[in-house]
Amino acid sequence: MSLKAFHIVFIIASVLLSFGVGSLELSRYQETRVAMDLWFGVGGCAAGVGLIAYGVYFLKKLKNISYL
Repeated sequence: MSLKAFHIVFIIASVLLSFGVGSLELSRYQETRVAMDLWFGVGGCAAGVGLIAYGVYFLKKLKNISYL
């Protein structure tokens, strides 16, 4: 597995983890109404969006390099 392929897999895993933590915290906020849960949920979702933007940037930057 090349470094490019590993990087893409790692970004995808990070995006899934960020949205997972964000959704978990937002669901906890619905139950507890603690402001910190809301901020962590919004922050997790924002991190997921930022990682998606970084992934698109990374793919555009290295489009001429193979995955092998």
